[in-house]
Amino acid sequence: MLDLFLELAALRSPPGEEREVADVVAAYMRDLGLDVDEDGAGGEVGSTIGNLYTRLEATADGIPIFLCAHLDTVPPDGQLEPVVDDGVVRNAGGTILGADDKSAVAVMLEAARRVLAENRPHAGIELLFTPKEEVGLLGAAAFDHTRLHAQVGYVYDQAAPIGEIILGAPYSQAMKVRFHGRASHSGMYPEEGRSAIAAAARAIADLRLGRVDDETTANVGTIQGGTAGNIVPEWCSFDAEARSHDERKLADLVREMLETFAFAASLADCEVETSVKKSYRGYRFKRDDLVVQLAAAALERSGHAPTYGLSGGAADANVFNERGLPCLNLANGMTAIHTSDEHIAVDDLDAMVEVTLALVDAARGS
Repeated sequence: MLDLFLELAALRSPPGEEREVADVVAAYMRDLGLDVDEDGAGGEVGSTIGNLYTRLEATADGIPIFLCAHLDTVPPDGQLEPVVDDGVVRNAGGTILGADDKSAVAVMLEAARRVLAENRPHAGIELLFTPKEEVGLLGAAAFDHTRLHAQVGYVYDQAAPIGEIILGAPYSQAMKVRFHGRASHSGMYPEEGRSAIAAAARAIADLRLGRVDDETTANVGTIQGGTAGNIVPEWCSFDAEARSHDERKLADLVREMLETFAFAASLADCEVETSVKKSYRGYRFKRDDLVVQLAAAALERSGHAPTYGLSGGAADANVFNERGLPCLNLANGMTAIHTSDEHIAVDDLDAMVEVTLALVDAARGS
């Protein structure tokens, strides 16, 4: 399993360019004797691959489950040279490791291998590997979830110690904002210009950004504008987002942000265009929900005390929960994801295999 993870981590797979990794994963599953289906989502979402899906037919009664992980990573900005250093896997190339989410991929494949090799009775297991999760959960959104026989699902996509169960993820709205001003020569006729950059700067300065409250955040992530240093800028665009675990709070915050944009434009005698798009829908589980109970039982069986928390981000689980198929996100021990210090302990990789097998057993026992 460690060798498989090192092999996967050494392959580049930024969003939309997951083919090399997908081929390794598909070949591994076929070597296990599994039929692998790749759907047509690649063309729909702009990826070199579609979703990879396979099913282990049930050999016992119980609750069928599906396991899901994404094959893409945030784009690496250096070499991928995964190494094992004192029991911890790191990247010696000065960029991300890709444990998010290739550690989950390797764990789920190893667990499937163990189930088959040990003739372990189970109530049905489906594996799904998606593209372009990091840029909007696009692969999962393009997957036909009605193909799944499972009643509950699990992703391992939370950077926290093993044992943490994510009971909820936020709702999110994305905003594209473009200010229109008037160009003029900045030295000869500055008074004739209307600076779109100044208007956008005023708007951003007036926003409540960062952690708005214990359930809500907001951010401006990119900005660009103008044409030259000696021209009063006639345009400026930026991307913003807002997230909240409370859908009503999110609606109120988005409305506040739109009003802020309009007010700043009016003060600068500019115009502003805005578009708002749902990024993903949030969800919330209770501790006595079946999908949570199975996970808690599996963690306890494998020696981990369950803890419960909320996530500030999204995962493929958001897509399935929006479609009415309960899907839970479990922490898997990866640390400092999306940074050059990203790492994961070999013991945590091994432990998550045992958690997965315990989850299979818990579902069969139900």
